Amino acid sequence: MLAAKSLCRNLPRCARTFGCSSMKLSGAGPEDVKNFSKTFGFSEVNEDEKMGKVHEVFSNVADKYDLMNDVMSVGIHRLWKDRFVALLSPSFNSVHLDVAGGTGDIAFRIMHKLQRGSENRVIVCDINESMLRVGKERAVSHGIQDERLQWVQGNAEKLPIPSNSVDTYTIAFGIRNVTYIDRALEEAYRVLKPGGRFMCLEFSQIDNPILAEIYDFHSFKIIPIMGEIFARDRDSYQYLVESIRRFPTREQFCAMMSDAGFEGVSVDTVQCGIAAIHSGFKFGKQT
Repeated sequence: MLAAKSLCRNLPRCARTFGCSSMKLSGAGPEDVKNFSKTFGFSEVNEDEKMGKVHEVFSNVADKYDLMNDVMSVGIHRLWKDRFVALLSPSFNSVHLDVAGGTGDIAFRIMHKLQRGSENRVIVCDINESMLRVGKERAVSHGIQDERLQWVQGNAEKLPIPSNSVDTYTIAFGIRNVTYIDRALEEAYRVLKPGGRFMCLEFSQIDNPILAEIYDFHSFKIIPIMGEIFARDRDSYQYLVESIRRFPTREQFCAMMSDAGFEGVSVDTVQCGIAAIHSGFKFGKQT
């Protein structure tokens, strides 16, 4: 990680164009954030259509989800998730909610960190039944058959979780796929107990222009082709890389977290900005 950061600092501030896309790729602008609910990748859609289209994407990729993440991050997502949970530092005798985590990647890591016999609970909530099915199958294959691990189908914008009931809320590579980010953040704030922590791992914007050009080339020229070859689904992979470019910048997302009520908001970039870990706390009274 230190070597990567050193590389980012030392690369010259210049770049050449790979011809990936003429659309601005450095992150969403103010108008993009305002109209996020009407976007599906680079396409404009009705707000009522977006949820169904995203649901179809994840139904299509559920069985290849690990492969999808490996393709999109060249396998590095596993290290990012390890770091994410390490920063979360889940405490004993707590309730942890992982949203949009149907395949269990984050939940399994949290379970691994918690000692057996404690009173912890880990709730996995995902809107997509196919993703939850894959997660349950993975739990069995990993030998994780623990009553402390619960699976719940639900929408991040309207969680089937009581207010002030969880100690930590995590969402990894999921919040850019909701229709209304602000509603998802408000729901996260609602379900957290006072003193609870929100953490989000999401793809972000690379600060160094040379690395950004290389990353864009990989995203737009390589990933869709690999999606076609390995998963026979170019369109879903095309959406996923486009959705990254539609997502708010780190600064914009921090502002949205603050607007939802979170305090102590911070962001930690990963791999020169390919991804970012956002954190915030609910210090207010019960909601």
